[in-house]
This record gives sequence, structure tokens and C-alpha cells, in this order.
Amino acid sequence: MSEHDISRSEVPEKRVLNIGFMALTDAASVIVAATQGFAEKHGLTLNLQRQASWATLRDKLLSGELDAAHSLYGMIYGVQLGLGGAPATDMAILMGLNHNGQSINLSPALQAAGVCSGDALASRAHQGGAKLTFAQTFPTGTHAMWLYYWLASQGIHPLADVDSVVVPPPQMLAHLKAQRIDGFCVGEPWSAQAVDEQMGCTLATSQSIWPDHPEKVLGCTRSFVEQHPNSARALVMAVLEASRFIDENEENKRSTAQLLSGSDYVDAPLSAIQPRFLGQYQDGLGHAWLDPHPLRFHADGRVNMPYLSDGIWFMTQFRRWGLLRDDPDYLALARQVQQLELYRQAAAALDIQVPDEMRSSRLLDGKTWDGSDPAGYARSFALNALAESAVAALEESH
Repeated sequence: MSEHDISRSEVPEKRVLNIGFMALTDAASVIVAATQGFAEKHGLTLNLQRQASWATLRDKLLSGELDAAHSLYGMIYGVQLGLGGAPATDMAILMGLNHNGQSINLSPALQAAGVCSGDALASRAHQGGAKLTFAQTFPTGTHAMWLYYWLASQGIHPLADVDSVVVPPPQMLAHLKAQRIDGFCVGEPWSAQAVDEQMGCTLATSQSIWPDHPEKVLGCTRSFVEQHPNSARALVMAVLEASRFIDENEENKRSTAQLLSGSDYVDAPLSAIQPRFLGQYQDGLGHAWLDPHPLRFHADGRVNMPYLSDGIWFMTQFRRWGLLRDDPDYLALARQVQQLELYRQAAAALDIQVPDEMRSSRLLDGKTWDGSDPAGYARSFALNALAESAVAALEESH
């Protein structure tokens, strides 16, 4: 479909959109859509604006300075619920941008001390003395939730046994080098670059926690969708086509990795971006593997569907860790945020299959998540923060 093929009723109300992104490998489909002709095909011009932190990106979305953005799944739901330092605002998830591709790394000091496994880390965390400090990227973000989930699966209470701080993704290595943190959870290429520079090891990938987990999304305020439905649909179509292009073959992945390495985008060495972009991992401990659940951007549409169950999962974790004092109406909120009808329209126009609204997944601790009983699921974990004392501690920490 060229711009001339767009019917008059579908012409974007707003043709020039400001799109925010962070310097992360998983911003690829948004960057490709803006720079490789996919946006123009659907009557749009996308002005990419790299942001310094997730908090800055969020604030610019809320002020209208950004129309839409490469966003943390949990950040969008945090704003919807009035968590994480911003007023409650109706938000929208237009589509998923990627699955997998985040990592938990430990510092060189811990690696040198032989702390290179979950068991060893649990022993260190429980031995007393100064608490270890782990960095994640946003209080309600995906990295906080992967870090908390993984630590808890190892018997480490993330709110009691260790300290947690927020650090923007591109600053992780500087904090590691300055010995301000003992480890971090972040998106690529920062975990890979730490390993490449012999700045510690990768202890776990996010896909080892939840194979094919939801990660970044294309997010905006609901008012943007309501005021500019055609623009929103065209944006989804552009990013969907870019996503399909990236995943189509290895040549496209390699060219995309090269594009991302540029100073306007991720601004990192290609050697830190390309291997894990292709699913090729080394952990700094002598292990190398081709990951069965690599960073994915499309997978015949399975990545891009804004599943209700994915949105609900993040809310169960907010409840588990005390960010929510009560159970919300999980399903109703997910139906408000996930823009399913708009996504279906965009996917149908591109002949992309639309999966079911709910999906089932088995996580590393053996628990199965299918969205059917979110309140029960949030309470089902041995380690949680549903007690009022733990809630108070969490509030003080943020």
C-alpha cells in the first residue's frame, strides 16, 4: 500500500509523529520503521527522539512532546495505575515490539569471589553484612520485574535481602565500573558489552525466566489513539512491517544490527550488538550457546499481539511486590490498555495472523501463567510482599 493507496477515510490525521526510544537493541523495529521507508509507505513521517532515561520518556509521552514510544511494558501499566511517580493517566499499548533479549549480570568482584550461580548468590545474600545492590531501569519496568522474579526463584527476597536502585540502561556499565552496583538487569547491548569488556558475567537471561516473554511495547496515551485513530493504525502497520522485515532472514538482522550501532541510535560497538541480536550468547564464564528463544520482533505476528494475559501478568507482579495494595480488576484494565481492535485492523490489512487474546506460559520456577486467576496467582508465591510491613519498606525505598 503506498500513500496514494490509502483511502480518504484512513488518511492519518497527524502525518508527522514524534517517536521516543531508548538506546537499546530492542528499539530496532521502531528505528527500522522510521528510517527504511515503512512509515512513508503508510503516510507517516516518524521523527525519532532518543531519550536519556525511562522517566524522561514517560514524562514526554504524558506531556504530548512524544506521540508514541518504544516503552517498557510495566511502565505503561504503572502510569495507568498511578505508580512510579506519575499521575494516573489512561494509557494505550498499540502492539508488542519484541520478546526475550534481556539479561541479569553480576560484577567482576562477585565473579572473582566465585559467585557465579544462583545458589552462590543466595549464600552471599543471606550471609549478613552489607547488602548487595542491584540496578534495574524503572520501578515498574520489565527489568525490575525480571530481577525480582529471578531473585525470588533463587530464594532471595528482592525487597529484603538485597537493595535495588534505578539506573538508565546506557549508564549501567559506568555504575558497574565505579563499583556502585553489584549487578544489574537490563536490555542489550549493555549486558553483552559488559561481558566483552570483562566487566563481570551474565548469570541469567530473561528468556531463561520466561521463554518468549513480553518485553517492549509501542506505547502512547489513550487520548492520542482517540484523537488520531488513523495515525495510530498507520503507525502500527509501519512497525509491523518493519518487525516482519527484521525477522525475515539473517541478512536483514545483520543489516539492522549495523544500523542500530550508529551514533544516532544505540551508539555501541557492532560487536556488542550483533551476536546476541542473532541469538549467539557467551556469558563470561566460559559458556557459549545459540539461544532457542532469541530476541524476536515478529515470529509471524506472535510477538506483536498485545495479549491481555501479558498485560495482566505485570499487574500481578505489582500486586505481589506491594506496589498495588489491592487487586485491581485485572481483565477490565487490560482490555482498556491493550488496543486489540486497532491491532486487529492493522494486522488484517497486512495479512498477519492474530493469535488468541490470552496465552499460556511456563516460567522457570514451574508456575504456569495463563491469565485465568490473576489474584490467586499474585498470592501463590512463597516470596512476596503482600504483608503491610513489606509494602511500607518498598514505599520507603522508592
